[in-house]
Amino acid sequence: MSKNVKLPRDKKIKLSQYDPDDTGSFSGKEELAEHYEQLKEELTELQDKLFAGKKYSLLIIFQGMDCSGKDGVIKKVLSGVNPQGFKVTSFKQPTTEESSHDFLWRAHKETPVRGYITAFNRSYYEDVLITRVHNQIEDEEAERRFKHIKQFEKLLADHDTIVLKIFLHISKDFQIKKIEERLHDPSKRWKFDPSDLLERNYWDAYQKAYESVFTNCNSKDAPWHLVPGNNRWYRDYVVLSLIVDTLKKLPLTYPQPDIDMKDLIELLPLGEQP
Repeated sequence: MSKNVKLPRDKKIKLSQYDPDDTGSFSGKEELAEHYEQLKEELTELQDKLFAGKKYSLLIIFQGMDCSGKDGVIKKVLSGVNPQGFKVTSFKQPTTEESSHDFLWRAHKETPVRGYITAFNRSYYEDVLITRVHNQIEDEEAERRFKHIKQFEKLLADHDTIVLKIFLHISKDFQIKKIEERLHDPSKRWKFDPSDLLERNYWDAYQKAYESVFTNCNSKDAPWHLVPGNNRWYRDYVVLSLIVDTLKKLPLTYPQPDIDMKDLIELLPLGEQP
């Protein structure tokens, strides 16, 4: 895995120092195909224990520029999990009701209950990204929101929700390539949004806004991870590895029944007792 995945804390982050083409020590997906399948099996087992135990929950936050692959990585990496214990929430422009509450309200009510995994496709971080790029909030308000976000993530951590934050890092050239693919491929054309081209004009401003997020909201309870995204196969492998490693750090076990096993055996019909 890339050495640049976990961003350093208490340090100013410059995205230009991270290579979106990085593939670690691998030159192609064939080299990690077997390990990738092993990780998928591990994820299935770990999620089963998470769901059965109902002691912890996992919130995975995916952020990235347009065309960075947020939808794709959720579909590919998390396709094998049990849908009974998994949910995806996408955050678009706030509704009138959502705008009438504090900026964290709509996200808080979507966080996972114990035993569940929830993936956020974009998140409350949009309220310190797009709002800053388009001058909807002042720097002073952004600083307040950074503090609220850190307090919010600490609250989640204190209530056994693990927050895994992932930024999918792509280049500007890669983005326009993907936009062109959407325009020319009938099966992908539905994904095209004219606003993607308009937002592309603000590329540098978004990079700066993200750097501010990483510098201000990279805490011990909820660190940021930067995943190189120009090579989809490597992106998927790193994200899957992060999720599995995060779950493996938890003391996940299957719960034991409250009833004594001897009493349980006695309840079985005579011919079925072991």
